[in-house]
Amino acid sequence: MSRWSAVLEAALPERSGSVSRILGLSVEVRGLTAAVGDVVTIAGEVAAGEVDAEVVAAEEGTLRCMPLSATNGMRIGARATVASGRLRVPVGPPVLGRIIDGLGRPLDGRGPLQARRVTLDHDAPPVMERARIAAPLASGVRAIDTLSPMGRGQRMGLFAGSGVGKSSLLSMIARGSAADVNVIALVGERGREVREFIEDDLREAGLARSVVVVSTSDQPAMARLRAAFTATRIAEAFRDDGVDVMLMMDSLTRVAMAQREIGLAAGEPPATRGYPPSTFPVLAKLLERAGNDRQGSITGVYTVLVDGDDHNEPVADTVRSILDGHIVLDRSLAITGHHPAIDVLASVSRLAGKVTSAEQQQLAATLRTVLAARRDAHDLIGIGAYQAGADARVDAAITHQRALDQFLTQSLDEQASAEDSWQRLRSLVAAFGDIS
Repeated sequence: MSRWSAVLEAALPERSGSVSRILGLSVEVRGLTAAVGDVVTIAGEVAAGEVDAEVVAAEEGTLRCMPLSATNGMRIGARATVASGRLRVPVGPPVLGRIIDGLGRPLDGRGPLQARRVTLDHDAPPVMERARIAAPLASGVRAIDTLSPMGRGQRMGLFAGSGVGKSSLLSMIARGSAADVNVIALVGERGREVREFIEDDLREAGLARSVVVVSTSDQPAMARLRAAFTATRIAEAFRDDGVDVMLMMDSLTRVAMAQREIGLAAGEPPATRGYPPSTFPVLAKLLERAGNDRQGSITGVYTVLVDGDDHNEPVADTVRSILDGHIVLDRSLAITGHHPAIDVLASVSRLAGKVTSAEQQQLAATLRTVLAARRDAHDLIGIGAYQAGADARVDAAITHQRALDQFLTQSLDEQASAEDSWQRLRSLVAAFGDIS
């Protein structure tokens, strides 16, 4: 029966409409019926070929669409047809080690992907069916694994301004994490940096168990937004198979910027700092799709490019309230050669108490106390006004300053096991003596 249904459907006349308006980033099509999220194919000039666009808003008799590629050659009156349903992307083991764009097309020159394809639509795990986060997930970075430890299924943010080392830290986590699979989304990246990240930072060992989804800054807003959801959908497919996935996205701020462009082009009013109302629900929907399911997990690490190093700007503030913790990278540390430039006192893991023992929590608290005392006495130490013996914590920080810096810094090539990191912290705290 399904065979005859397919034959009858193929025999039906093709529905088509035409472009009635091209304004800024959006294209309006009349005479065509489609749902929000469907893909419309618009004919262009012969040299430019067809252009796919996604329906983002619908009014009576008019579809407002956002192109998924360049609109060169598009004109008023161009023929528009509904493509084959919604956008589908490849998932499963065949995508491991591959580099694809936000629409699921290979970019690595290794031929087509022979993988099953699914739509981007997928519900977040039901709240009462999510497995609780109780097991730690090592990142391979000492400062994270001991002072802001992540749990399997946790969502963590990396907050920093531009050029502070977010991408380098992501590459360290990709190579050193205990997850089975890495899914890495590079959204709005400079084209020059993509190959550098893959070859210099991620390298062959990291790429072998990773999927890299790329959408550069010159691509349309819809393509950039779709890259984030494509990476999330690929991670969800692995999780559905019982795999523990590390999903890394650089950057969530550029996802928000893409949604801002789309929302404004669709006619939404600008609100906080020009972001339309739809921006923040889209971020929440994207982030809630990570986490634990009944059998697999997605541990999310999302970078947030804070505007002008302002950690309270709208995107950073909203994302911080949704995530399960945040790691702050500090520019003043980066310029002194302290890498990774993690401000451990400003960084918090909300699930640290769930994935560490009481002894480990005490060790981390002791180190934080010493670091906080050193920070508070920094000015006095700098001008030589601090008197030894005034504060045992400051004395410990001064005496063991080199050991502290060696513990908190780590080269890009160094991978630290969680066991070794905790043992080093245990030895360091023991050297402090009695600082109560």
